[in-house]
Amino acid sequence: MDIVFGHIALMIAAAFAGAAIYVSVAEQPARLRLDDASLLTEWKPAYKRGFAMQATLALLGFLFGIAAWYDKGESGFLVGAFLLVANWPWTLLAIGPTNNQLMKMNPSEPNPEARKLIRRWGWLHAVRSLLGAASAIAFFLVCISL
Repeated sequence: MDIVFGHIALMIAAAFAGAAIYVSVAEQPARLRLDDASLLTEWKPAYKRGFAMQATLALLGFLFGIAAWYDKGESGFLVGAFLLVANWPWTLLAIGPTNNQLMKMNPSEPNPEARKLIRRWGWLHAVRSLLGAASAIAFFLVCISL
């Protein structure tokens, strides 16, 4: 059988990485130029939408990576799958406390802590960019080797 599952896993990991990198290099710096109230007002819906999209991509990429590994027995597919799904525990355990604090804040009430937390969130989110890129690279390397 062809490596269709592997190619799909690669495309999903690349989409995840591209979206995460976009947030890190474009959206986050632009967001930080806003005043405190606007900063939090923008972050809340952007985070909710991004979470839904990236959680889905991480899960789908993991499943297709596992399917490719099962089909071909190449450990690179397993590595890529676990790098991509590692975003789930990272988001829940490492980024989660910051997300929860930000979600509890009211944008209409001045809160200088919001800017500090959103800066921290940006650095924590950058790890998601690295995990996504590492996953895409792992899938790419195994795909070109077959």
